[in-house]
Amino acid sequence: MTNFKRILRYLGFYKSNIILVFLFIILSVVFSLFSFAFFIPVFEILFKTKTVELIAPTPISWNNIFNSQILKDNFYYYSNSFIDNVGPQQALFYIILFITLSFFLKNLFRYLESFFTAPIRNGVMLRMRNELYNKILILPLSFYSERKKGDLITRLTSDVQEVELSVVGSLVMLIREPITLILYVATLIILSPKMTLFSFILLPFSGFIIGKISRSLKRTAHSGQAHLSNLISTIEESIDGLRIIKAFNAIDHAQTNFEKENQRYTKFMNKIYRIRHLATPLSEFLGVCVVALAIWFGGRLILNGGSLSAPELIVYIVIFSQILPPIKNVTQSYYDIKKGAASLDRIDSILKAEEVIVEKDNAISKSSFDEKIQFIDVSFKYEEALILKHISFTIEKGKKVAIVGPSGAGKSSIINLMSRFYDCTSGVICVDNIPIPDLKINDLRDFFGLVNQDTILFNDTVAGNIAFGFDNYNINDIIKAAKVANAHDFIMELPQGYDTIIGDRGTKLSGGQRQRLSIARALLKNPPILLLDEATSSLDTESEKAVQEALELLMQSRTSIIVAHRLSTITNCDKIIVLDKGEIVEEGTHEELYSQNGLYKKLCDMQTI
Repeated sequence: MTNFKRILRYLGFYKSNIILVFLFIILSVVFSLFSFAFFIPVFEILFKTKTVELIAPTPISWNNIFNSQILKDNFYYYSNSFIDNVGPQQALFYIILFITLSFFLKNLFRYLESFFTAPIRNGVMLRMRNELYNKILILPLSFYSERKKGDLITRLTSDVQEVELSVVGSLVMLIREPITLILYVATLIILSPKMTLFSFILLPFSGFIIGKISRSLKRTAHSGQAHLSNLISTIEESIDGLRIIKAFNAIDHAQTNFEKENQRYTKFMNKIYRIRHLATPLSEFLGVCVVALAIWFGGRLILNGGSLSAPELIVYIVIFSQILPPIKNVTQSYYDIKKGAASLDRIDSILKAEEVIVEKDNAISKSSFDEKIQFIDVSFKYEEALILKHISFTIEKGKKVAIVGPSGAGKSSIINLMSRFYDCTSGVICVDNIPIPDLKINDLRDFFGLVNQDTILFNDTVAGNIAFGFDNYNINDIIKAAKVANAHDFIMELPQGYDTIIGDRGTKLSGGQRQRLSIARALLKNPPILLLDEATSSLDTESEKAVQEALELLMQSRTSIIVAHRLSTITNCDKIIVLDKGEIVEEGTHEELYSQNGLYKKLCDMQTI
């Protein structure tokens, strides 16, 4: 129930629409009841019967407005008086005309109810999707490294769709149907309290049977969504690893794994649909049983000389049959909410996930980098593994500092900590003597321009990728950045130049071209500090040369932190920090370190060989 409070909170934004929906529901039901009630005088005219002895009308006041007998007596008095005054044939014409008008107004108000319901239903999902996407952008990188991508995609697509169809749609129905039931039941009580009491003694039995079946639906639905997550994960991993699948002749193996997972998902969905679709035939059969018993009971009242007349019994059964669809809809909504609750739980686990990287309420705003970056006794633990151990060093403004070491030494972790993608386990990182947790996160990240080994590009135009993050950009600035990044020439050879769509993750471009676009993106941002995380390690020699030239231009007059795999690219750095197993083992210039005959020299000699 706690998770549903989120949806109820969203509903608060649509108070005026909800009020109108309530109004049109009431008007729709009232005119529906009017149309049914006036069938009684029609039957009286056709059967030529007097249902009751006419009693002088009683003025309606707040004291007797809920007195069913007074309301019933007044209705019969005025309807029979009208028939007597204008004659049966004329009265029949006017009554049929009124019934037709009542049905028209009923359906008009029903349409208006749906018209104002649509913004509520779609608006709730709009806000939920916006909140989910915002949460995706805010959550730390560690959140995604611990989960399957396919599972997250399922929660953001299939689960959201399930909530929209099952939960939100059902909540809207749960606004309409109780109002309909209350007004219909009140009318039935007015017609025959005894018969209504008898009929509603039977309904709880059908409700008990239906409720008993639904208890297992939420558990089954939760398992079904989990299997769908596994299915999507299998598809996503297969697409990403298609080259390896083909290279190792593992198509049959991959197909077998997928078919097994697909079979598990299909099995659970069969179970869900069988339980869910049981609601309609079961509720309809139980409803018919209740109607049949009501006719039997009402017929006995008429035959034994009770207060109920034949026209009243017919209208009573018609109205009673109209309360069965709302009951059935409420039952179906109960099933749907149970099914959708599993998806809502999975969505809520993302919305309630701890952000970890949070900005202080009194965070300092800083617009310029003036002096230095300091790592002061920094340690960093990822899950149970200690990645960095008591790291301390300083990077002066305008200097080029390289970080080298064997794989797994913790080089990229230093870049991630500087950008506050993660927080230190202990120790502190300072920018101009201010601890970075005390700075506004956006201000801190504005200092950095990041160029990764794994170039991240988007399925957008070349210009859109270079200007990523800028709402308003000048094409001349983009061209200037591309020229400095040695990218302009190959861009102009593309089919639409800067307006060319480069495909998912830039698949239409080579590795060197993608990397030069990312350098142009960093140039356009014009940051004071560059973070180069093995920017040339995955490139061939020709591409590396072009990218390295672009990087040299990019690093001019900027503070640069370079995580390097190819040590030949960092020989002219002001300082080189050598990491091994999370600790600084050497520090100095290329000449100083090479002469020490330590780990750095060993790494250089290995690459030379």
